[in-house]
Amino acid sequence: MQEPSLQHLNVGAPAGQNGAPRRMAYWDWPCTSGSTAHVVICVHGLARQGRDFDTLARTLTERARVLAVDVAGRGHSDWLADPMGYQVATYAADLVALVTTLRAEKRELVIDWVGTSMGGLIGMVLAAQPSLAIRRLVLNDVGPVVQWEALQRIGTYLGRNPSFESEQAAIDYLVSISATFGPHTPEQWRALSLPMLRERADRWWLHYDPALALPVKALVDMPDQEQARQAVRDGEAALWGMYDAITARTLLLRGELSDLLTQATANEMARRGPRAECVAFEGVGHAPTLMAPDQVAAVRSFLWSD
Repeated sequence: MQEPSLQHLNVGAPAGQNGAPRRMAYWDWPCTSGSTAHVVICVHGLARQGRDFDTLARTLTERARVLAVDVAGRGHSDWLADPMGYQVATYAADLVALVTTLRAEKRELVIDWVGTSMGGLIGMVLAAQPSLAIRRLVLNDVGPVVQWEALQRIGTYLGRNPSFESEQAAIDYLVSISATFGPHTPEQWRALSLPMLRERADRWWLHYDPALALPVKALVDMPDQEQARQAVRDGEAALWGMYDAITARTLLLRGELSDLLTQATANEMARRGPRAECVAFEGVGHAPTLMAPDQVAAVRSFLWSD
């Protein structure tokens, strides 16, 4: 079975006490035909990591090189010295560095983007910049409007730092907080969970910096909840501005049970800006994992269509 190689890119100011540049990790899946003319960048959700895209990547490598990123503070990427930097602006700057590097290596390069949840927000920021020339954009269960209740739900588990006595106990925990992903086989849950774990001192821990939750908690736990909601609305207005600036052909995927992306927002995204093509999946909430055959097929047909 094809496996990717782990690569790193220097993206920021020195991190840690040794003064080394901050590095962003990504999983590099070469095109099986040897072509280097087309790259698909895949970016995960808030508390996830790049190996979420293994199933999708294995099918896309028939025609393209696939780069599945570990966003700062997750997976094999460096943690930030200042946890309040764990925000979309930081992540977008890191990914601009990756796109710029790719274009420096090959000027006539086709770049597509697949972003789940947070990865979709990052993709919107980049796709709104004409100079980056993102050809096609897949937004997986995310749009300019993020439901307040979904943020509160995510805040209940994000940033906790549990450890587990066994690998299976850790997998069981991850499955318990991922029920909204929809039905998966035990083998699929295991594949989704193992890259999320790190073994230290005979215990299993989650893969990310617990401090990445601080910006979310600072918002959700604000004493003045109306002020917090206004901050969310201000952010939504900025995201709508970016969305309306996108000219790349856009596909919007939605779990029909999603508590983060409403049908009303999906309808508005189909009406304005790039007028996204919308595909919904039954029995799935936030967010489709792009492992089920119908989910993979939706992405493949969109990226490969004329």
